[in-house]
Amino acid sequence: NIYEKFFKGAFPKTVDKLGIVYTPVDCVDFIIRSVDDILREEFNTSLTEENVHILDPFTGTGTFITRLLQLGVISPKDMKRKYEQEIHCNEIVLLAYYIADVNIESVYQEQMHPDKYLPYNGICLTDTFELNESGDNDIFSQLFPENSTRVIAQKKAPIRVVIGNPPYSVGQKSANDNAQNLKYDLLDRRIEDTYVAKTSANLPKSLYDSYVKAFRWASDRISKNKEGGIVAFISNGAWLDGNAQDGMRQCLEEEFSSIYVLNLRGNQRTSGELSRKEGGKIFGSGSRTPITITFLVKNPARKRSKAKIFYHDIGDYLTREQKLSLVKEFKSVANVEWKEIKPTEKNDWINQRDDIFDTLLPLIPDQKFNKDSMSFFSTYAIGVASNRDVWVSGFSKQRVSENMQRMIDFYNKQIGKADFTEDTTKISWTRALKRDMQKGLKHSFNETSFVEAVYRPFNKTQLYYHRPFIESPGIFDKILPEGKENLVICFSTAKTPTVLINAGLSDLHYIGDTQCFPLYWYEENKYRQRTLFDSETGERYIRRDGITDWILKEVRSRYHANNITKEHIFYYVYGLLHSEDYRTRFAADLKKSLPRIPIVEDVNDFMAFYKAGRKLADLHLNYEKVEPCKEVVEKTIGEINKMAKQDSYEYFHITDKMRFKNKQDKSTIVYNEHIVLTNIPEKAYRYIVNGKSAIEWIMDRYQVKTDKKSLIKNDCNDWAREHNQPRYIFDLLQSVINLSIQTVDIVESLPKLKFDN
Repeated sequence: NIYEKFFKGAFPKTVDKLGIVYTPVDCVDFIIRSVDDILREEFNTSLTEENVHILDPFTGTGTFITRLLQLGVISPKDMKRKYEQEIHCNEIVLLAYYIADVNIESVYQEQMHPDKYLPYNGICLTDTFELNESGDNDIFSQLFPENSTRVIAQKKAPIRVVIGNPPYSVGQKSANDNAQNLKYDLLDRRIEDTYVAKTSANLPKSLYDSYVKAFRWASDRISKNKEGGIVAFISNGAWLDGNAQDGMRQCLEEEFSSIYVLNLRGNQRTSGELSRKEGGKIFGSGSRTPITITFLVKNPARKRSKAKIFYHDIGDYLTREQKLSLVKEFKSVANVEWKEIKPTEKNDWINQRDDIFDTLLPLIPDQKFNKDSMSFFSTYAIGVASNRDVWVSGFSKQRVSENMQRMIDFYNKQIGKADFTEDTTKISWTRALKRDMQKGLKHSFNETSFVEAVYRPFNKTQLYYHRPFIESPGIFDKILPEGKENLVICFSTAKTPTVLINAGLSDLHYIGDTQCFPLYWYEENKYRQRTLFDSETGERYIRRDGITDWILKEVRSRYHANNITKEHIFYYVYGLLHSEDYRTRFAADLKKSLPRIPIVEDVNDFMAFYKAGRKLADLHLNYEKVEPCKEVVEKTIGEINKMAKQDSYEYFHITDKMRFKNKQDKSTIVYNEHIVLTNIPEKAYRYIVNGKSAIEWIMDRYQVKTDKKSLIKNDCNDWAREHNQPRYIFDLLQSVINLSIQTVDIVESLPKLKFDN
């Protein structure tokens, strides 16, 4: 515990790289006992038997090895042999290495009481992932010759069991972090040739996460033993259902004979009800990811083309303590009630996709700007990613201007320096900006580069949209070029399937990982030099339809209705994407694919979806103008000058943030020290946007907050002041309460969808 807490405080970047957390003993014991039972069942041997070599490749402070010595799975008569010859472990962090060595040796002396102190020679100070790389890459061999000898001996050992808690970092979040994963040529190539080669995902970056590398490395290490063996890890569980990990799941199924997965849940990258269902985090604050305990069994005697996969979900709403109690109660895989999984052709193990989904019509084209595409839209885009949000956007144009001028001045002073600073209070580096610096490119502040952007649901910001400081602008120059208008349907399934329309520049995480489908897109006019006989207007941009000619023809043909327009189809899509029938039926598909849309059989249902979509769009686009909900009661707290009440900044000022009266009662919101809103209908909280209610989005976004890294303050009151609207936030909250109720009513009125099965 001292080690873990010390590292978090002293070496946060090392923690980011290596994922240093203390593995709960209940989980360690479960893994060790399970491995022993699987060895007996599958291989007619056990952990205590001779020549069953055990390796913990990421030992940390030695918990797995110390518990291996303490649990009684190794008999006293075999203990000395196992300790001296057949138990191996690696650690790369020097402090952890020494603590692990002392722990393991101390436990052995306590268990066996030898006549003289017996040192442990099975631990290596090394980077496990380097062990199979070509050349002499042992970074400690010159400093510690004895360590090099141990590494060579371990590489020759016939490892039968690999156990442990692998590192979990996917790498740095920004160029300032300096926490990127190391490169391993052979291991990365193995991942590329297996997991990446078989994935259907376009972005395989997460397949180079350290814990995925651990699975690949351990699988290859076990395969060297002709008698087979077991890999047993407690790890990030995102691989179990991740879109990019479909190829990894296929490889595991092909490379092993049996697989056991205990899903401990705990995904805290969710929110609201989903987060509560996921329950407590097994590693406490050490990880926000879901956690699984996985056993990969490679038994050459059981020749199968694909593994038998056994799965158990720990269950909903369990606290960390309840989960650990269940794991302790299980003791071993032998006592778990397993369900056999039959993976689909798409390599879904859990949350399996619906076959009907593939028969629906694609929302997006195979290639962007393909006007002849057999899809609803001819193009699509992701939201804008600045990778330095706190610098380039905020409630105050003046504050953002000051921050950006300060950063740009500082950037220009770094050009030509060999030791440029990483100080996050002065600059936010990205790869592109570092390249500019290395090229000697100077930048200047451009006061005309500001646009009003939609940052989060019902949350506008002032965005400094200047290309050198926007890492990924996407194709918004074609969707919303300067001076042009558009409507964009945004969709995401980051936490729950969510759709929201807007008319502005959308942030990448506007409603999750946001995909944008425009009503129009704009093409730059290359022939602006005109003669008197030209029919072109000479406009800089030519407007193109986002809805394809093909889908218009298809819809008109099905309904024999030539009066249907592309706008009808656009709003039909918006209405249908709100359908609970659709989102429930295809929840698993929507997590892994962009929507595919049915054309409903009845033209009356089509028109009902269109009308509902148009109503919803009008409501969501004009959210600031929605009248307050009549049921909600405004109460004044304490004494205040009633003359000032109507337009006073003081009266409507957010001091810190809005809050509920208590967590159990959401009918009352304490707006600030002067105002309370009561009698908020429960129905208003049923409008969920990316995992939480629209009301809670307003409460979350409209607060006074200082960023920890940059120390930049973003004050929601600035928006009201700069727009000369003292009541802005208060009125916005009132509007969104009513908007939520109306949205729920419209969604509940949508026609029922009918499918073949």
